[in-house]
Amino acid sequence: MTDYSSLIDAETWAFIERTNSFYPPDTIDYTIGEQRAIYDRMCGEFHAGYPTGLTAETTAISTPTRDVPIRIYRAAKPDPSAMVLYFHGGGFMLGGLESHDDVCAELCDRTGFEVVSVDYRLSPEHLYPACHDDGYAAFEWVATTYPARAIVLAGDSAGGNIAAAVAGRYRRHAHAPAGQVLIYPGLGGDHTSGSYLTHADAPMLTTRDMAFYQRIRTGGADVSKDAGFAPLRDTDFSGLPPTVCIMAECDPLASDGPAYRDAIRAAGGKAVSFEEKGLVHGYLRARHSVTRARKSFARIVAAVRMLGLGQWDEDSLS
Repeated sequence: MTDYSSLIDAETWAFIERTNSFYPPDTIDYTIGEQRAIYDRMCGEFHAGYPTGLTAETTAISTPTRDVPIRIYRAAKPDPSAMVLYFHGGGFMLGGLESHDDVCAELCDRTGFEVVSVDYRLSPEHLYPACHDDGYAAFEWVATTYPARAIVLAGDSAGGNIAAAVAGRYRRHAHAPAGQVLIYPGLGGDHTSGSYLTHADAPMLTTRDMAFYQRIRTGGADVSKDAGFAPLRDTDFSGLPPTVCIMAECDPLASDGPAYRDAIRAAGGKAVSFEEKGLVHGYLRARHSVTRARKSFARIVAAVRMLGLGQWDEDSLS
């Protein structure tokens, strides 16, 4: 069993304990409605507010079957070079525009790029691939709406999975993504090795939690070979945009970033993966209270900025 007392520092333990006070580790044993209420309250407790001068507009993308709610963030000092399409985390069954509202606001403010946050459909009411279909619709909308801007895909956890699926589908689009920044994403890695074993019982996310979310996401159907569902199961990694994976060390998903990086590099692409030492799944909410998380968020901002400007310099992110 991994000794987290030697890996996780006092600041991060304080964050974990504060999170657990709002979102107990056994929350997956509650009803879906209860879990959502608990998660929303927890996210609200961590909300850091908006940077000065930033504005946000909540609207929707019209598709033939439904409207997809989005929120567009605009910085006080905008940079029209690029825009960011952001997909929130939450196990494909939690969260929405409010859960990652302040994260998107700060990402917008610190890069200068407009950020479009997507309120994709959640399981179990809408099983896979509904969430991804909303992600695809959002990409097509931004590709049309921002024809002169580079598109950077970004997302955390479940949202990182959706971002990678969008990157795979639209890699040869006329307005293909300029890059993707995936924050502790679940990409469908080998559950019998690596971090899935070493960190099976990590604070904040366990393999038991992951199994629950997968059942909820699919309704029990076997879609494990679907490259949208699990981007690491793809048979072709060529043509993917420059990719930056930011992984938490103390997380069952930690191995997915290096595996995805290696697959992209083997296909001739550009990719890098960073393992943030001593951090845990969900640490974006700790970016104002934990030094390691603050530094990691700075790396995320730098990666988005780099890709939005069409640059590639791995050393600048170290």
